[in-house]
Amino acid sequence: MDLDHVYMAEALAEARLGASEGGIPIGSVLVIDGRIVGRGHNRRIQQGSAILHGEMDALENAGRLPASDYARSTLYSTLSPCPMCAGASLLFKIPRVVFAENRTFVGAEDWLARKGVELRNLDLREAREMMLRFIAEHPDVWNEDIAV
Repeated sequence: MDLDHVYMAEALAEARLGASEGGIPIGSVLVIDGRIVGRGHNRRIQQGSAILHGEMDALENAGRLPASDYARSTLYSTLSPCPMCAGASLLFKIPRVVFAENRTFVGAEDWLARKGVELRNLDLREAREMMLRFIAEHPDVWNEDIAV
């Protein structure tokens, strides 16, 4: 198993945690030099937040970091990053984003690629099935999350 799958397993654990809390099953981890420095999951429902997507939670939980740390990082997410999360990645100059799937939602991948961010889609069934189940059970919450 390559390291991307190892770190994505941690993001999937965050997604499952979010689902167990009654939230949207999207998880994320920020990795620098082979070490997870931030982890999080979508907590918009749990926290009544407008912006607490999984990637934003992981970045927040990493705390303040110098630009040189972000320049060596990879952001892992169980779903293709939305424009807000992609924007945060670009703001902090995160050079690499790995996501578990983009069949249920295609985020701002083209924008990230045009800005030179390396992208990898692992196309993982578990992530896709979690999202499909959530979307089927809570379409109104999902549509709110992606601003539809």
